[in-house]
Parts: sequence; C-alpha cells; structure tokens
Amino acid sequence: MNSNHASGGNAVEDDVAAVPVAPIRIFDTTLRDGEQSPGCSLRPRQKLTLAHALAELGVDVIEAGFAASSAADAEGIRTIAREVREASICSLARCHTGDIEAAVRALEPAANPRLHVFISTSPLHREHKLGLDKAQVLARAVEGVTLARRHIADVEFSAEDALRTEPEFLVQIFDAAIAAGASTINVPDTVGYTTPAEIRALFEYLRRHVRGADGVVFSSHCHDDLGLAVANSLAAIEGGARQVECTINGIGERAGNCALEELVMALKVRRAWFNVDTRIDTTRLVPTSRLLARSTGMAVQRNKAIVGANAFAHEAGIHQHGMLKHRGTYEIMHPESVGWMRSHMVLGRHSGRHAINDRLTELGFGFDEVATERVFAAFKALAEKKREVFDADLEAIALGIEPGLSRGWQLVRWTVHTGTAQGSMPTASVELCAPDGSAVCEAAVGDGPVHALCHALSRATGLALELDSYQVQSVTTGEDAQGQATLSAHFNGEELNGSGTSTDILEATAMAWLDMANRCLRASQNAPRINATEPLPEATAPVAA
Repeated sequence: MNSNHASGGNAVEDDVAAVPVAPIRIFDTTLRDGEQSPGCSLRPRQKLTLAHALAELGVDVIEAGFAASSAADAEGIRTIAREVREASICSLARCHTGDIEAAVRALEPAANPRLHVFISTSPLHREHKLGLDKAQVLARAVEGVTLARRHIADVEFSAEDALRTEPEFLVQIFDAAIAAGASTINVPDTVGYTTPAEIRALFEYLRRHVRGADGVVFSSHCHDDLGLAVANSLAAIEGGARQVECTINGIGERAGNCALEELVMALKVRRAWFNVDTRIDTTRLVPTSRLLARSTGMAVQRNKAIVGANAFAHEAGIHQHGMLKHRGTYEIMHPESVGWMRSHMVLGRHSGRHAINDRLTELGFGFDEVATERVFAAFKALAEKKREVFDADLEAIALGIEPGLSRGWQLVRWTVHTGTAQGSMPTASVELCAPDGSAVCEAAVGDGPVHALCHALSRATGLALELDSYQVQSVTTGEDAQGQATLSAHFNGEELNGSGTSTDILEATAMAWLDMANRCLRASQNAPRINATEPLPEATAPVAA
C-alpha cells in the first residue's frame, strides 16, 4: 500500500491514485450466504430481480445459491444462470459428489459458470463436524476440486474456518487444490474471529508459501461477529487478496458478512492508499440496498455507513454551518456518488441559524432580519418538544407570520375498511381541506388498507406520486405509543420524502402522504416574502393533524 498517503486527502473523494490500480473482483453472496440470514428468505422471482440488480451494479461473480440444499434453490440458480448474462453465476457445493453434480446441472445455462467447492479445515471442525483427520480432509478436497474441474473450468476452493486452521495445513491443502485445477483460493474467516493485522499476515504468508500462488486469485470471505468484517477484508486486500466475498447491506448468517457498499466505498475514497479499484457502479448502491430491504423486510439501520438514512444527515449546528460553507468539512464522499439525491440537514435541537435559514430558503421563503430571529426562536421552542422538526413544521411556523397564506392540504377526517370479509376489498375515504379552504372528499379501493388510503389521497389532491418506500416505526413507548410513518416517492423526476406521527399508523401514513403533497404545492407557488408585522403562532402545532 502507498504509505505516502497515510493522512488521507482533505477534500471530498480527492484521494485518487497517481499509479495504475489493480482490479479487485467483487464476489457477491447476498443470494446464498445473505439469504441464510434468519428472516431473509427470498422467493424465486425476488432472487431473480436481485440478481439482475447485482449485475447492473457491476459485481463480477453472483453466488446464486447452494444447489444441493433444495430443488427450489437449484431451480433458482438455473433461472438466474439462464437470464443473467453480465456476471459469472456461481453455485456453492461441498466436496461431495452429489453436491457437485447438482451444482453442475443448475449452472448448465450459465454463460460464465463458476463452481465453488469447500471443506472445513480447522482442528475444531475436523474433529467435531467432519470426524476426519488431515489426510482425509486433504483427499476429499482434491477429489472435490478434480470432479468440479471436469465439468466447469472456473473452480473456486474454500477452506472453511481457515482463520482457525494451522497455516502449514492451509499451505498443504491449497497446494493440492491448485494442482487439482482450482483457479480461485478462498480463505474464509467463517466465524468472524480474526483481526486486521492477523488476516493480512496470513494472506502474505500464503502468497509466499503456496505453490502456484502467482497463478491464482486469493479471496477473502469475512463474517462480522466482532464487527470487523469490512476492516478484515480491507486488510486481506493489503495482504494480497484480489477477490472479496461480500453482501449487500452486510446481511448474512449471525452478525452478517462484509458489507459490499462499505468495502467498495472505502476502496474508492481511499484509492491512493489501497491502489486497487472495482467495477462497481457506486451510484447503484443505495437503490440496490433499498431493493434488498424491501425484498427481505429487513430494514437498514439509520446510522449504517453509506446506505443508512443518517449516512449523509447532519443535525449539529457546527456541522451544518461547516457543510453550508464547504461540504468537504464533514463529508468525505458525495451522497450522489452512492445513489442518494443529496445530503440531508436534520433539523433538531442542535441545529443553528445557518441551517434553518438555508432550509427555509429551499422551501421558498425570504427573510428580513427581524423575521429571521422570530422564526428561529419559534423553531427552537418546537425543537425542545420534538425529536426532529420536519419541513412541514417549519412551514407552519413561517406561514403563521403572514395570515391568509395557504397552509396546504390538511387532513380533516378519514375512514378505512380493511376488507377482511370474504369477497370484499380494502376501501378508504378521506375529507381534506384544500389549499383554498374548500372541502374535498374522495374514496378509493386498493390491494390493502395503506394502498387504498394513498389512492384516495391521490384522487383528492390530483397528485400521482410514485411511491418508492414506506416505513413505520414507534417513536414513543406504552399502550398510547406514537408511530411515525415515513414515505419516499418521486414526482416529476424529483425525490420527495414525507413523515407523519400519530397514535394511529394509518393516520400517520395519511399525514406523511400529505406532507409530500404540500412540498409539491410549495414548489409550484411563488415564494412569499416573510415580514415581522404579525405575531408568531404557537410553535407546537403541526401543519396537518
């Protein structure tokens, strides 16, 4: 690695290597190891959709499943192999004849098939899992690679639990696997036990001692039991690995796998340090992450690096002030480079005047000096009572200064029937107060109560919003807990986000939808000029309730 760049760059994504970079293969195992994560089972159509997304993302190898595990898994691999042509399609197999033959059949339609065979090698696994000695494990490995190589040219061999295996035995079994025809040698940290220094040293040791090391690709497969999967994978690259096995959102067994998005962006932002690069289209990271989250129902934690909702969000006043001056002060990469629309300034009790002024300007409001202070004082009073102040809240404060200005669409009443009776359909009816003060009533049916409610709101407002995601979470505890609904959508090519809070989740959903509708309305109106001629209203009232 390039020690001259130890301190890193000082601008956003400016750490560009001055020398030619080496390619790193990205081996994605979201559909195999990731799907083994509890609660992450995918239907065949979902797996195919995700496989296409992974190919568009630019991964080199897609491990589509474990053919011998079930007929459904084998058929899923076969379908992906037939329809996805941009990446190598891989099936996992133990060093058993039946496993390998099942994988070969499943991979038959693939343009670029890979067969990934493995056997456990650590003393613990040899004794308690396999009941085999070293010689027997070695013989099984050779037999497995040899059989695989007879059918498929691209064979990968993995020594399961390699990081707890004697290094001398790893050399011995890798020597034999390469001689039998393996072209990729995987060194998995199966239980997430190693450390960065240890795994780097092991890869350096193996590359020095394994016969034929220069003619194969060494691969890293790290689990996250100690929270070190990405760090260990980066260290393996420093030690000579040229393939990394990872998953979208880091899903996988137990604590998960190396997160693809974190690894790829570490290599991109610090390219001058690592002197390596990938084929990944990083602008597809967030869309692919969202697709996986919707498919599995496993939400991404807000503070997760790269793809979490807070990854490019700033609330502290000092940070917001710095960001408004130069984004490089608190961001080391552009949100657009990973698929976010832009950075997000979270308005809360830590926010300062600069952030409030900037957000109100975005919402179409102008200021005189006196009004600025009055708006900020009302914002601070509200921020002490709410965890986050949304654009709708800020608009309510600003609009209250000039009586008569439209407060946008407001929810008056609503009714939803779930349609649980046989032959009935979910229906919803809404009554809204329109921006001009008139009453608007509409009703609609849908696939479910939420869909029916959103459809009714769309008919009432005349806005056809293309919903991208819908999330619900509790914001308080107890029997009267409040829930927050968060929606994201597109309208005329622009991304919209809306939030609503209520003790009733359907009401919170309607409020979130109208939050987005009011943003569309504000964007279409001329910006009102705020002055300080009228007193501010109570700072606690939301826009639509």
